[in-house]
Amino acid sequence: MSGLIMPAFAQVTAPAAADEAAATTDGNDIIVSARRRSETLQETPVAITAINAAMLENKASTTIGDLQGAAPNLLITQQNSGAQAANLSIRGLTYADIEKSQEPTVGVVIDGVFIGTNTGQLLDFFDIEQIEVLRGPQGTLFGRNTIGGVINITRTRPTMEFGGKAEISYGKYNTWSTRAVVNAGNGETFGVKGFFFHNESDGFHRHGITGKRAGGVNNDNFGVSVLLKPAESDFSALLTVEKQKQKFDVVNSNITQTGELFCGFEPANECNRNTRGDLYTVFGSPATSRYSAPAATLELNYDLGAVKVTSITGWRKSREAQTQDFDGSSTDLYYVYRGQRYRQWSQELRFSGDIGDRFDYVVGGFYFNSRYSLTQWTRVFGLNPTIDPRVFDTNAQTVRGNVESYAAFGDFNWAFADRWRLSFGGRFTHDHKKLSNSFATTGLVGSGSGSFKKFTPKIGVDFRPNDDTMLYASWSRGYRSGGFSPRAATAATASTPFGPETVDSYEVGTKLDLFDRVVQFNFAAFLSKYKDLQQNTTIPGGPTGNQTITSNVGRATIKGIEVDMTVRPTEGLRLTGTLGLLDANFKTFLAGNISPTGVLVPFDYSRNRPIYSPKFSGSLGAEYKMPTGFGSVVASTNLRHISPYDQQISAVGLTGNFNTGPVIVSRNDPRVRTDTQNLLDASLTANFTLANTEAYFTVFGRNLLDDRGTTAAFTVAGLFSFASAREPRTYGATLGVRF
Repeated sequence: MSGLIMPAFAQVTAPAAADEAAATTDGNDIIVSARRRSETLQETPVAITAINAAMLENKASTTIGDLQGAAPNLLITQQNSGAQAANLSIRGLTYADIEKSQEPTVGVVIDGVFIGTNTGQLLDFFDIEQIEVLRGPQGTLFGRNTIGGVINITRTRPTMEFGGKAEISYGKYNTWSTRAVVNAGNGETFGVKGFFFHNESDGFHRHGITGKRAGGVNNDNFGVSVLLKPAESDFSALLTVEKQKQKFDVVNSNITQTGELFCGFEPANECNRNTRGDLYTVFGSPATSRYSAPAATLELNYDLGAVKVTSITGWRKSREAQTQDFDGSSTDLYYVYRGQRYRQWSQELRFSGDIGDRFDYVVGGFYFNSRYSLTQWTRVFGLNPTIDPRVFDTNAQTVRGNVESYAAFGDFNWAFADRWRLSFGGRFTHDHKKLSNSFATTGLVGSGSGSFKKFTPKIGVDFRPNDDTMLYASWSRGYRSGGFSPRAATAATASTPFGPETVDSYEVGTKLDLFDRVVQFNFAAFLSKYKDLQQNTTIPGGPTGNQTITSNVGRATIKGIEVDMTVRPTEGLRLTGTLGLLDANFKTFLAGNISPTGVLVPFDYSRNRPIYSPKFSGSLGAEYKMPTGFGSVVASTNLRHISPYDQQISAVGLTGNFNTGPVIVSRNDPRVRTDTQNLLDASLTANFTLANTEAYFTVFGRNLLDDRGTTAAFTVAGLFSFASAREPRTYGATLGVRF
């Protein structure tokens, strides 16, 4: 698998905001739309990695999860508590929670539409045109809840001509997939694209009692896109209608240890298990997740000459039904059924253009509305897995919420002197949120309603001493909206909002094309001041005696360095590398929690490590393409290295005053820390012609070193602990055609 930075010598044209391919100065330029305008990668004063999705297809990747470690300071791990859910972290900024009311810190934008929840983000790669990873706050153009950055995904547009591609893959663990995209049209004014993706697997876990495979998945994504471009008109319309359906076995690996309550009720061999090889044997009761998510996107573009107008309308809906054995043991201790519904609707209207030769702009407005509901039935110490939680729990908990947000934004470039440019802009965002929490028999717990607003500015300057060098510096502010606690269990906590959190990010960088563009080298250094952190904490209250609330707990400082590099020393050979260094520390982190003596006192977590913040991550890759008599052969390999990082804020090594506080927390629980990851991937592809059709055959291997460990791990208030395992060594083959 080659490195994942877009090669500097391949032209990739992303759709412009007004549905036109931006002109490039020569065939070596990479066109990106990171600032809602088409410009070359090396002229964009933003820390950005443009990623070629075809590289990921070479190793039979199915979701964006394989970007982890490929772009500097980017982590993407799967969260099995929600369908197609991801924990995303850029530059150490993350929020690992799948509740619909808990919004992400990294925005995922698909064809211009912001995805409002962590679920539904693990997108299939097969029909992707380009992926841009924007690092640092992107609040000016992409809005609230992008304080860490944005993953901007652009899918292919209808070609307006007959053609397509299709492939079938098979691999270890009885994993197979079929994918197809077919285009048709009249070549000028009308085009239609149909797509269908299917993948399934028996899963890479083994059940410790039945001996059968566990963790299987069955996923379908299908839809159609229609593109209209009336003759002799500067107008275009693109409508995409699609649906995603998923069913998967929900498995938790038990990592409960002696001293936690549940360990006393579980068989001895199911407690005190390690967080490496033991993760792949599970013991829990069968559990299933079903997810159905239709969606529609309408993009309208109108070029008025001096002004280009873009309208993007997005609608998404989902229904989820998921059971989960959270204790992960063969003893029936904590089993839930979660039924959820979600709907989001968004509208963005943008205007862009030039004023003279030295000034350009993008201005616009944005509206977002979402509604969601969750009902959870819980079977606690039922000791009978045959009883449906919906029968066992007569006092089910229901959470209902609504988010309404609107914003106005502007982003401007002013070439104020020869080779100097000033970039500046801002966004004003207003959010209104409602949340209610109730139980089926005991009634309403409480509800909250409140508004949050923020202006998020950005300013930067860049200088090009020559055509192959750019230097830039910037300051930007990111904003993540406040809200209400979905797990609150008293009237007071349910009605008390937590406030917004903000990040001030300072960045300097350079982008270089060296040795007649044989080497592309991009460097960035940044300092982020993180204020009013939102964090879940456990306090007394509610029917079970404890409740989890979200509150603003303190401040953090994150410093880092990032490098992207591509080298093409000879014809057919490309070498790539990335590097990310992070130094993340809490300055203050005070939260109310329950002390060992059973009273609520302040806990000081300032000594803990921030989560999803590895000190080092990077990748090295090589790809070699060799012509042959039948076509070509492409060999590629990639090594991703990620140093250990914590996955949850937890309390270990307590000292201090347990009765009045503060209680000093020395570190996070070692079970929620990953080990060092060395992920080696490789593939070999033969491209050939078959009956006037382009065909390819790929053999691939992922995680060839069989590096095993956690992708997520949680401890639950001295009761129990559970984890998710990363994919072990796997391999397979793919046969595909393009026509």
